[in-house]
Amino acid sequence: MAEKTEKEWVGTTYGNQWMHRWLINMLKVIDVRILYLFTSLFVIPFCLLFNRSGRIIYRFFRKRIGCGRWSSLWKSYRNHCLFGQVVIDRFAMYAGKHFHVDIEGYCHFLALAKQKDCFIQLSSHVGNYEIAGYTLVAEDKPFNALVFGEEKATVMEQRGEMFANTHIHMIAVKNDMSHLFEIDHALNNGETVSMPADRIWGSPKSLRIPFLGEEARFPAGPFRVATMRGVNVLAVNVMKTSSKGYKIYVTPLKYDKDTNREEQVHQLSMAYVSELERIVRLYPTQWYNYFDFWKDE
Repeated sequence: MAEKTEKEWVGTTYGNQWMHRWLINMLKVIDVRILYLFTSLFVIPFCLLFNRSGRIIYRFFRKRIGCGRWSSLWKSYRNHCLFGQVVIDRFAMYAGKHFHVDIEGYCHFLALAKQKDCFIQLSSHVGNYEIAGYTLVAEDKPFNALVFGEEKATVMEQRGEMFANTHIHMIAVKNDMSHLFEIDHALNNGETVSMPADRIWGSPKSLRIPFLGEEARFPAGPFRVATMRGVNVLAVNVMKTSSKGYKIYVTPLKYDKDTNREEQVHQLSMAYVSELERIVRLYPTQWYNYFDFWKDE
């Protein structure tokens, strides 16, 4: 039972609606760095002492990144501070604040956005992917983002307000799998669909792929959806570079569309995991999977 608990992921933003609205109103008048400092001094030490995430991320730095004991301790603290900052940044955006964003590989996104055919963006739980939703927006091609269906109402409302005058549509992932019909509809209409590909939620089908020195399980669904239609796929990762800056990495994921289906799934999943490993090695303190990613369920 303990093993299952460690693998579970709640998927919702911490706090209730009152707390979220209070935070948004406060961020309208204060600098985000004030909250950064507060969380670093008073919230993060408590989390590291009493939350399972501290032990898990420490093992990540020791076993996967190869850091020493003291370096792993410091980076575990730094990791939690950065996670707190990206959560604050999300609410800062809801409060109307803006961040400077650099984009590497923007030409790949623009080229696909100009075509009438659909394409898929695969994201990961590193950095702050939500920033991409407000930055990589095509004027003429609708963008559909998969989101956790049981996210807090305040967060969903704020996303809805920010997306109100854009081509962005949220597809809520639900237990009845009805979101699959929405995905299919969007792709049939030549739209863009964005989905995470590093956590198993919804369908239990998975692939075992070498990642940071050991096999880990990745969801098969995103890769099968893409190869079923032979669509182009981008990996998009948004990494925090400063208190008010982010860098978006847009990378095409290549696979042979003329080979058999299983080989296509293999090639595409390997390309995705290879890019994810590259990003994690560049920004190891922005890995936000707080469970033993390599442990079998």
